[in-house]
Amino acid sequence: MTRPLWKGTISFGLVSIPVRVYSATRSNDLRFRQLDRQDASPIRERRISESTGREVPWDDIVKGYEYEKGSFVVLDPEDFTRANVKATETIEIMQAVPRDAVAPEYFMTPYFVVPAKSGIKPYHLLREALLRTERSAIATVVMRGHQHLAALLANEHVLMLELLRFSHELKAVSDLELDYDISAATPTPKEIELAELLVTALDAPWQPERYRDEYRDDLLALIEQKAKRGAAPARDGASAPQDTPSEVIDIMELLKKSVGQARERKRPRTRRAAS
Repeated sequence: MTRPLWKGTISFGLVSIPVRVYSATRSNDLRFRQLDRQDASPIRERRISESTGREVPWDDIVKGYEYEKGSFVVLDPEDFTRANVKATETIEIMQAVPRDAVAPEYFMTPYFVVPAKSGIKPYHLLREALLRTERSAIATVVMRGHQHLAALLANEHVLMLELLRFSHELKAVSDLELDYDISAATPTPKEIELAELLVTALDAPWQPERYRDEYRDDLLALIEQKAKRGAAPARDGASAPQDTPSEVIDIMELLKKSVGQARERKRPRTRRAAS
């Protein structure tokens, strides 16, 4: 059985709902080891004490906060809970907002929130209320030693907990300090009309299962090829992407071709083409 990442309660007014939080994602990242170029032997990272120069076992490593230069306060796992028990054990609902009110840039990580056996009925009461009112519940929660802003989102079966970024964690475009004006070019009405046609031609129902991490698949295939042959594959001659085009681009012509291609992809295949 999957182990929960967090246990506690949802504070819904005066109602407390015991819940458990589980990861809603799986990692497909390819893991790479650092190797010695000379013999491809793995390189180990060592935890060395600055005072003794000796390697420190994991069991002897603790967390510490440097409150002055060279002076630390050691914290045990219990200290993180003891600092504020309510904060570490409660998903505190602060307000309800329209489901689409939170901009995409605020979303970070999704989790499943499931009820404990004693909390099934009030859990579904909250889920159903959010679902019918088309609202998200904005809450605070402490996970892994950090307080997070979060949104509780309801679907037909469970509640999702989406960790959010705080507003001060997001940059403004002005922070980029660009040396050129990104608002200088103004599209013509005809270009906008063609762009709208292209968006309409690309419109289709959202089917996430259609998409795969093609780069990861290709990289795995390359790794398998190198493992079998023991040699680097030949380069295909592709050049590195350039920051600026080498020739003037006819946007209108590209848009017209793009609309045609998008419409062609949406047409149902004939039996002959399918075969």
